[in-house]
Amino acid sequence: MSFDLTRKVACVTGTSGGIGQAIAIGLAEAGASIVAISASNSNETVEIVRGIGGTIAQISADLSVEEHLEDIFQEALRCFGMIDILVNNAGTIRRAPAAEHSRKDWHDVISLNMNAVFFLSQLAGKEMIRRGSGKIINIASMLSYQGGVNVPGYTASKHAVAGITKALANEWAGKGIQVNAIAPGYIRTRNTDPLAADEKRNQAILERIPAGRWGEPSDLKGPAVFLASSASDYMNGHVLCVDGGWMAR
Repeated sequence: MSFDLTRKVACVTGTSGGIGQAIAIGLAEAGASIVAISASNSNETVEIVRGIGGTIAQISADLSVEEHLEDIFQEALRCFGMIDILVNNAGTIRRAPAAEHSRKDWHDVISLNMNAVFFLSQLAGKEMIRRGSGKIINIASMLSYQGGVNVPGYTASKHAVAGITKALANEWAGKGIQVNAIAPGYIRTRNTDPLAADEKRNQAILERIPAGRWGEPSDLKGPAVFLASSASDYMNGHVLCVDGGWMAR
């Protein structure tokens, strides 16, 4: 029963596919009603959740436009009247050497990966503080710990996600709110397709992962349910690596 999310409402961003889609499905399987926010008009996640008997509402929105975030959040709040769980998953990446990394690429990544995470957490946090409970789950990265190559904006943003997670936990843990993050390892998604397609890079990645395989988006379902449920009520400010052992190597 500690992992039961029946009568809970989870707002998940970036749900058109990959990690966001898997987390939305996992939370629905645990009983939560889902508010799915995505820049894409794809109905795939909606169809899957409804196909397993779940309840889901969909919002199409660009979370990188800071001025729109409050309206988007209020629309999400109106779907089921509350938000018990917020999963900040939406993100983007731009690949270019640091010396050639354009200002536009930098700002595009920071706007979605960092600014939207903080401001949506702030909006949700105000509601959760008022009710005295809530769960916020941010999606961090292995590059919350490491520097990466040719992704300076992404690396900066994911370091920031870890810091935001800890800062909010410090302020809100005493108010009944748990703020944690998941740091996925190398997961097969559209964002990582270029790495998987590079034979040498793919081999180097596999050689470092003790599990000997890339992760699948479904590998994130269990950790997300744990952090969204009462089973994690005494966990706060933690960045949970789900990486096949990458960080242990």
